[in-house]
Amino acid sequence: MSTPIVVLGAGGQARDTAWLIQELRAAGSELEFAGFVVSDLAKLTDRDSRSQVLGDFDWLQAHASEIPALALGVGSPRIRLLLAEEAQRRLPQAVWPALIHPRLEIDHASLQMGRGVMLGAGVVGSVNIRLGDFCLVNLGCTLGHEAQLGRGVVVNHGASISGGVVVEEGVLIGTGAKVLQYLTVGQGASVGAGAVVTKDVARGQTVVGVPAKPVTGKG
Repeated sequence: MSTPIVVLGAGGQARDTAWLIQELRAAGSELEFAGFVVSDLAKLTDRDSRSQVLGDFDWLQAHASEIPALALGVGSPRIRLLLAEEAQRRLPQAVWPALIHPRLEIDHASLQMGRGVMLGAGVVGSVNIRLGDFCLVNLGCTLGHEAQLGRGVVVNHGASISGGVVVEEGVLIGTGAKVLQYLTVGQGASVGAGAVVTKDVARGQTVVGVPAKPVTGKG
């Protein structure tokens, strides 16, 4: 028995998501990758998997009865939330299964997750972790005890979220970044690749460097 699942997006993150679905299928999941759907066919580039694109959101709505499950395949927090909102409006009956790679270590008993969460290969988590709807934790990340990630948060490859950290809705944590214990990263903020966050990050702020400092305009 199989459950078709469509991935929204067609670029690199979408291919990673399709691969994760295939890994889950090999491990016994009923989910089966059906193809990609994009919001605008005219914006496809050479970096997108054109041959596997089924259509746009109009196609998705027209084939709603054939598509029981959806997943997000984009790496921008803002776009993840926009796509999720549009897809839920058009296909309110669709389910958003959590996609958790088989090669992952976490305390499942205390883990709390919303819809559409994705945890990539090599993620290591501790206890009492809370993940909001549509969170994406990419390959090789670590999540400390009591870490909380809000809706649409994206944690990129190799980043480390320490114990007790609160990452609010729509935050981007860059590749290899580190957020030290019991800090808060405010809604819509961005943490640059390789940054080390030693203080709270304000809402909408971008921080970079070691230690991480706010980006300021020139002149």
